[in-house]
Amino acid sequence: MNNNNKPAQPSRLFNITSWVLTGLVVLSLMGFGYVKFQAAQIPEISFQATATTEQGGSLTLPEIAYASGKVQAIVRLVSLKTNIPERPRYNEIDHEVVRGDSVFGIAAEYNIKPESLLWANYDVLEDSPDSIRVGMVLRVPPTDGVYYQWQEGDTLDLIATKFKAVKDDVINWPGNNIDLVDPEPKAGSFVMIPGGKREFVQWLIPTVARGRSGTASLSAGVCGGGPVGSGGFIWPADNHSLSGNDFWSGHLGIDIAAGEGAAVYAADSGVVTMAIGGYNGGYGNVVMIDHGNGYATLYAHLSQINVTRCQGVYAGNMIGLAGNTGNSFGAHLHFEVRQGGGFISPWYVLP
Repeated sequence: MNNNNKPAQPSRLFNITSWVLTGLVVLSLMGFGYVKFQAAQIPEISFQATATTEQGGSLTLPEIAYASGKVQAIVRLVSLKTNIPERPRYNEIDHEVVRGDSVFGIAAEYNIKPESLLWANYDVLEDSPDSIRVGMVLRVPPTDGVYYQWQEGDTLDLIATKFKAVKDDVINWPGNNIDLVDPEPKAGSFVMIPGGKREFVQWLIPTVARGRSGTASLSAGVCGGGPVGSGGFIWPADNHSLSGNDFWSGHLGIDIAAGEGAAVYAADSGVVTMAIGGYNGGYGNVVMIDHGNGYATLYAHLSQINVTRCQGVYAGNMIGLAGNTGNSFGAHLHFEVRQGGGFISPWYVLP
């Protein structure tokens, strides 16, 4: 009977519907995959090629092109890093002095000692770090030691002894290019004496003392009594920073930043034993104070002196104005501290 076939119709309809839905899902997935595949293609690359037929003729192949599109990929930035070691320098460098330069600062810039810079430029500086001027060209030696211009009659043994160096160090220094067969340099050539040293030519004002001060005197005439220092020093200028050379063996004081006309103060109480104008061996207008306790202080390159010799002063009294007199490179205050007639670093006593 036909009634037996009726229940099968809904089942067939269900199966057809399931297959249709499954097909739609598959087509959707394929479409999505196709879109992703297209997006991942590399940019368009086109080329043409030829092939040889069996008959020996040539055949131009159709152009091959990859579909263009944005590349969906992980981007890695290439970072090239090269570690270049700092190589030793074997030749001199010419340094043109500009405003604000100092022997101490130039030496620090090239990683050498200020002594080495002074020794290499005796012809223009004469061992005085205050002699540099704007526009002056200084020889910067390649390493610490004495950069020496060879003279007629010089020998390696003689020069090594003169500059307290080792002869083999001079011969083996690569920048000297010494011929081992004939190791004597030619007259006029510059030779590096590694580790060499020599004495400085010092231009110093002798300590002038008052009577029974405890400070050695190298000059005739003394002053009478007066204020005695406490031993507790103050800064002699409003600025507490350097503007040039620090204290070292070739510069027995510090250069304190002080503009033209800035006030200069007594660093401690005492008696003025020197207050004179002029060049004074490069100090320019200079004041010296004996503090009566073994200490003396000196203030140089002043533009104005406000005290007189043998006058008593107290710590903080204005004794003059900063300037640029004498052998000075720009206005500043050159400040020295002497104890028992010898020089000590002002950093030992300044707060």
